[in-house]
Amino acid sequence: MYIKNREQLLDNVKDHPDIQQKRKDLLSILEAIIESVNPYNSVSKFLLQHPIPLENYQNIYLVGFGKASLGMSKAVADTIPITAGAINTNEHTEETLTNITITTAGHPLPNKHSISGTEKILDIIKDCKKDDLLIILISGGGSALLCKPRVSLEELQITTQELLKSGATIEEINTIRKHISTIKGGQLIHNLKCHALCLIISDIVNDPLEFIASGPTSPDTTTYQDAYNILKHYKLLEKIPKNVVQTINSGIRGIIAETPKPNNPIFQKIEHHLIANNILACKAAEGCATQLGYQATILTTNLVGEARHVGAQLIEQIKKQQAHHTVYISGGETTVTLKGTGKGGRNQEMALSSIPHLNNTPYVFTSFATDGIDGNTQNAGAIVDGATQSRGQHKNLSSEKYLENNDSNTYFKALNDLITTGPTGTNVMDIQLIIT
Repeated sequence: MYIKNREQLLDNVKDHPDIQQKRKDLLSILEAIIESVNPYNSVSKFLLQHPIPLENYQNIYLVGFGKASLGMSKAVADTIPITAGAINTNEHTEETLTNITITTAGHPLPNKHSISGTEKILDIIKDCKKDDLLIILISGGGSALLCKPRVSLEELQITTQELLKSGATIEEINTIRKHISTIKGGQLIHNLKCHALCLIISDIVNDPLEFIASGPTSPDTTTYQDAYNILKHYKLLEKIPKNVVQTINSGIRGIIAETPKPNNPIFQKIEHHLIANNILACKAAEGCATQLGYQATILTTNLVGEARHVGAQLIEQIKKQQAHHTVYISGGETTVTLKGTGKGGRNQEMALSSIPHLNNTPYVFTSFATDGIDGNTQNAGAIVDGATQSRGQHKNLSSEKYLENNDSNTYFKALNDLITTGPTGTNVMDIQLIIT
């Protein structure tokens, strides 16, 4: 089982049998979701359906970066003899993979291991000759885990922190990242000599390859001017290190070359395959819900917006349906504009904001990070229902006050309603489930 505190989440509502059953079913659906985008299984399935003609290549090399890189690499290593490889992951592991170097790097902030592990990846790419094959495994989190900046590590960390607090979308954040990096935005394979096979697990709405892990192997349609405009829009020009702004201005003036664009011939060497995404996860939720005897409806797989507003809107939308014994499913990635000093993440904040709208309803609701880590916490999300508000009030907890301080984690910790999985080894954004 992926959910470590399942029994506690059910025991919390033992006085409400109907809600308890819905919670039980909701947790089963969440586990089906995680299993559906398991990186090992996703890569194995692809390689079974698309066998690689090993006889066509002198050597096969492997590089990977992202939250799913360890599981993805295991699947390749169990199927194909790898000459040499290097991956950057956020997982702490004692496992070893034959001929593959594993570096545990920093996320969501890059660290020195992100840089040292990236140098190992670049060494592998340099070793590739014309008759070799390079397998590149890309997944969410790669923007922090794969790191070779044009600025200092400290400057990059400060910039990343400010961007994450600003309410900027992941596409906007990754536009900045691409333009203060020497390898993102298509630059990783600038001097590639051989054919490359890229297998990708998407963590961005609509699966734009150029933004997943900041698109190190994809043509970049954004510019230095775009990066500057984003910083200006979110009033970050005075908050981030001056050298970062100077680097972007150097790009605007042409002192630093633009990132490779779609007409660059280097991309003819690259073959991209999307092997798992949020749509797949939502369909797995739909299938599991149906097996459990519910009607199931996927509302959207591109949910965006401010988390505290989106949660309330979802609940109010469902109330109008007046449907019973139905599971409503949505997926995407919302944002949080930090104004308080609390602890939490976009999924917990969405759940917290929905509490007044759920009060005295028979509904059960969750917003869940498929990577198992929501914001600056070690929890994947939270679970709420029609009895949550009264349970909170019984402990003198005001959901509105905790929401004002962006302190969703503290609120749900007091109620034991946080969902705990630990890192799941995959990442296809977030999933919301509402059971009526």
